[in-house]
Amino acid sequence: MSRKEKGSVNRAKARLKVARAHAKVADARREVHYQLSTALVRDNQAVYVETLCVKGLARTHLAKSVHDAGWSAFVTMLEYKTRRYSRTFARADRAFASSQICSDCRHRDGPKPLHVRHWTCVRCGAGHDRDVNAARNILDEGRRITR
Repeated sequence: MSRKEKGSVNRAKARLKVARAHAKVADARREVHYQLSTALVRDNQAVYVETLCVKGLARTHLAKSVHDAGWSAFVTMLEYKTRRYSRTFARADRAFASSQICSDCRHRDGPKPLHVRHWTCVRCGAGHDRDVNAARNILDEGRRITR
């Protein structure tokens, strides 16, 4: 569009072409969110999510991926579908250190850089995958919140 003269018919055509492309991507993302949220809610009695600091994640090298994912829209869909299907939904606060706490002994080991994917608890010696450990901690926190 930058090569088209302002006010020209060709610029208007190019603008519509770009708008169609953006709409197509948005529709595809919405469709994936819709299908995934429906599957999650139908297959599970409870759904627990962590409130992410999207603004903070957007400052990392993952910025484009974070914004493209549409986390907020996905969580909103999950929330209204859990109400519709009479399921349990809870959000773990973003201050909850899900990846720092050992899911076995509950010892808080402190912050770790994002490149650390596996770690061992200094108290109990349990080896953890960062994502699996965080998921277990979010599950425990969600159950605690909904009691």
